[in-house]
Amino acid sequence: MTTSEQLFEKAKTLIPGGVNSPVRAFRSVGGTPLFIKSAKGPYLYDEDGRQYIELINSWGPMILGHAFEPVEKAVRDAIQHSFSFGAPTRKEVEMAELITNMVPSIEQVRMVNSGTEATMAAIRVARGFTNRDKLIKFEGCYHGHGDSFLIAAGSGAMTMGIPDSPGVTKATAADTLTAPFNDLAAVETLLANNHNQVAAIILEPVVGNMGCVLPEPGFLEGVRTLCDQHGVVLIFDEVMTGFRLAKGGAQERFGIKPDLTTLGKIIGGGMPVGAYGGRADIMQLVAPAGPVYQAGTLSGNPIAMSAGLAMLHHLNEHPEVYTRLDAIGEKLTTGFKAGLQKAGLPYTINQLGSMFTLFMTERPVANFSDAKSCDVAAFGRYFHAMLERGVYLAPSQFESLFTSIALTDDLIDQVIQANEESLLVMMTGSPER
Repeated sequence: MTTSEQLFEKAKTLIPGGVNSPVRAFRSVGGTPLFIKSAKGPYLYDEDGRQYIELINSWGPMILGHAFEPVEKAVRDAIQHSFSFGAPTRKEVEMAELITNMVPSIEQVRMVNSGTEATMAAIRVARGFTNRDKLIKFEGCYHGHGDSFLIAAGSGAMTMGIPDSPGVTKATAADTLTAPFNDLAAVETLLANNHNQVAAIILEPVVGNMGCVLPEPGFLEGVRTLCDQHGVVLIFDEVMTGFRLAKGGAQERFGIKPDLTTLGKIIGGGMPVGAYGGRADIMQLVAPAGPVYQAGTLSGNPIAMSAGLAMLHHLNEHPEVYTRLDAIGEKLTTGFKAGLQKAGLPYTINQLGSMFTLFMTERPVANFSDAKSCDVAAFGRYFHAMLERGVYLAPSQFESLFTSIALTDDLIDQVIQANEESLLVMMTGSPER
C-alpha cells in the first residue's frame, strides 16, 4: 500500500470523504487521490516521492510556478513581524492601489479570505444597491459554496432554480434564476419575466468549472447591455481568470467593464485570500462606509498581502508573462489535437491563453448541457494513463487546466508525448510506454 493510500484510509475516518474539498477525492476518475508533499516550479511531489508535471497550479494562482522565489522571499520577510494583527496595515493599502491600477473597472476594493466569501459579499452589496432580491447565474458556473450559488437549472433556463444541495432552502433557491451559458435570449426572457426584481447577473467571463468554456462573440457584450437597460449590477467572477488571462483579467481581454469583480487566490500568491471591488458608488455601501455589513478577522492578512504584492508586481512589470502563457497554451493544445486526431478519438478542446480543457466529446462545448455529453469514463481512463506517465491533470472532466510559465518547451514536449501514449493505451488497452 502506498503512503497516499494509507493517508487516505486514515483521512476517511477523520475528514468527511477523506478530503477537505470534494474534487480532490478522485471520485469522478476513480482510484486513490495523491497526497502532495511539496511542489517547485512545474512539479508536484507526492508522499511517496514521485514527481509529476502538473497542469492545475492550485486551480489557477501559481501562474509563475510553485514556490516562485520573489513570493517565497516576501513571505519569509513578512512572517518576522507576526502572522496576523486584526488591524489595518500598509500592505492592504498597497494591494488595493495595485489592484485598482491593474483592473480599471475596480475603483474600490475590499479584501476577504476566499473566492466564496468574495462572491457572497458581492451579491449582498448588489442587493443592497438595487434594493432587489433576485440574481441570475448560469448553469455550470461555480461561484463558491454560498447558498445562493448551489442551484441547479430545473427543466430549463426559464425554470426557477431548485436546491442542488441539502441545506439550501427553497426560499433561497426561489431568488436564484438560471440560464444556459452563451444564451442571451434566455437572459432577456428572465429579465422580462422578473421586471425590476433582479439585483445582479453573476458569471465567469470564461468558465472554468464545467471545463473551460468560452463566451461566444457578442455574449458578454449583450449581457452588459441588458444589465444597463434593466438597472442590474453585472458581476464578473474572476477568481480563476483574474490576472491570468491578462493583466486586467478576462474583462481586459474582452473589453467588457463589469460593475463588480470578484478575485481569489492569485492576489495572495496562492495563499487563502479573496477580494471584491468595482464602482465606487456601489462599494461605498460596504460597512463602515455604508449599511451593507461584511467583516473578517483575517481579511487583508499581512502574510497573504505580502505574497500577493510580490506576485502582482511581477505580473504588472513583466507583460511578457502573458505572451509566454498564450504560447504555452497554444503549443500544448496543438500537440494534444494532433495526438487525438492520430488516435481517431472524439474530442473537443476549448482553450484561451493559459486555460484549456480536453472534453471527451466531439460535440462543441458552449454550455453545461454540451459539457455533460462527455464520456466521463473515458476521461477517467485518460487521467490515470497520464498520471502513470508523470502528468498530473485535474481529477475531473469538468474542470479547466491551468498552465504556468515554469513549463519549458522540453516539458511541454514531454506532456504532449504522454498524451499520445495515454491515448494509445485507451485505444489498445496496452500498458506499454
